[in-house]
Amino acid sequence: MEWRSAGLSWADSERPVLVWERGDVSPLVVGRRVGFRAVGRRECVGARGNPCPVGAAVPGRATQARCAECARLDRAHSVAADTIADDPRTYRVYLAWFGIGMVKVGITREERGPARLLEQGAVAFVWLGRGPLMAARRAEELLRVALGVPDRISYARKRAVRAALPGADERRHELERMHGFALALEGWPESLERVAPGEHGVGDHGALDHGAVDHGVVDHGEVFGVERLAGVGGFAVTELVEGGEVLGDLVAVAGPDVCLDDGGRLIVLDSRLLRGWRLEGAREAARTTVPVREVPVVQGGLF
Repeated sequence: MEWRSAGLSWADSERPVLVWERGDVSPLVVGRRVGFRAVGRRECVGARGNPCPVGAAVPGRATQARCAECARLDRAHSVAADTIADDPRTYRVYLAWFGIGMVKVGITREERGPARLLEQGAVAFVWLGRGPLMAARRAEELLRVALGVPDRISYARKRAVRAALPGADERRHELERMHGFALALEGWPESLERVAPGEHGVGDHGALDHGAVDHGVVDHGEVFGVERLAGVGGFAVTELVEGGEVLGDLVAVAGPDVCLDDGGRLIVLDSRLLRGWRLEGAREAARTTVPVREVPVVQGGLF
């Protein structure tokens, strides 16, 4: 049976799942075997919930599973394009921490909670403000310039530093310092409510790497608590190909990355490469057969 992949989702902010085109989901649970085979060709996933009118082919190495026209339509109606000035929803402004000196500013819809931070693979984060979309956008630009931080960080840079992250205290102190500086800035939009330092504190996903952490909804320790694969080399999947198979025991999920133990190799699969492929259960290979390249990262736990 073939299933068409719609990628990975952190929609419930707790358990990552693989999503299929028809709406089904497959939970990702550490320790379980993952195995699938790419079938046919990779096709454009369309835009704004609508299928691609021509079923265009998409390159296997592309993380954006859309043809040029669908990508243009999707971007034109996205929050990032600033074309929805009358959006009535509340947005939050945040700082996200990925490594030493690697902090970015961003915004997300309030009802999504920390899901956007999990999607990006943020190790820690802090809320700065909440309010209308355009006010949040103005605050984002103010903070980007004043703090000297970007609004985007590549996934390649995030992966490269995960093997040597400092402790939770160090990242908390860095975010608390930046939080205090940010709230003291002049020029904040009047319609944006600033979030006081003690109101929510620093959120830290790194705690999910060790033992059982009870958040009242799910025991993260059971889902993500695994030992670091010390000394195991890392290999990143560069693309899926027709007939290529991906196999391994699930070690961790960080942002879009799915990390698998492939019989002594750590395979890092950017789940964005799955979108648009039709997948079926692995049949022939004993190990992953899609193209990979060696990367300097050892991943254990969620982060």
